[in-house]
Amino acid sequence: MSKPGTTGAVAPSSAFLAQMMVAALDLGNAEAVLEYGPGTGVFTEYILREMKPASKFAAIEVNPQFAEIFKARFPGARLVEDSVANVRAICDEAGMPAVDCIVSGLPWASFSESMQLQFLDEMMKVLKPGGHFVTFAYVHGLALPPAKRFAGLLPNYFTSVSKSPVVWMNVPPAFVYRCRR
Repeated sequence: MSKPGTTGAVAPSSAFLAQMMVAALDLGNAEAVLEYGPGTGVFTEYILREMKPASKFAAIEVNPQFAEIFKARFPGARLVEDSVANVRAICDEAGMPAVDCIVSGLPWASFSESMQLQFLDEMMKVLKPGGHFVTFAYVHGLALPPAKRFAGLLPNYFTSVSKSPVVWMNVPPAFVYRCRR
């Protein structure tokens, strides 16, 4: 891994995990959707398929190699090569005053506490009241202090936090945090 702390995956997420990520989002009624850390676009395919054509979409990717693959795979999708710490400015540029859903592929358990807090604080500046945030975590990492800290932070930001069943058909097995503002 050339950029520890920016890439958390050992393999691309499975279609099973992608389906679990978008399952409860009601993307068909969303006006604006953000994707954090789309990587090569495994979740993007499912997001764009569910969204109505008039809705706005933007993805934020910090890794230039992933951004290149993403752009080739989804030439019509808006991709911003930047940090999610700048999400307010990114949304302003994209004409998205607020978003209904944020789908995150970020490796939250590899971030410092200050980064977790900064990214969550910035997210609250763009996520609509009642909006949805989904992200995933690997089962094997749950006992790690940064993963426990992240799980503990979620109820401070969201009125509802739940976990999906484990997606065993993912390498490594993972589950989805489903959060509602």
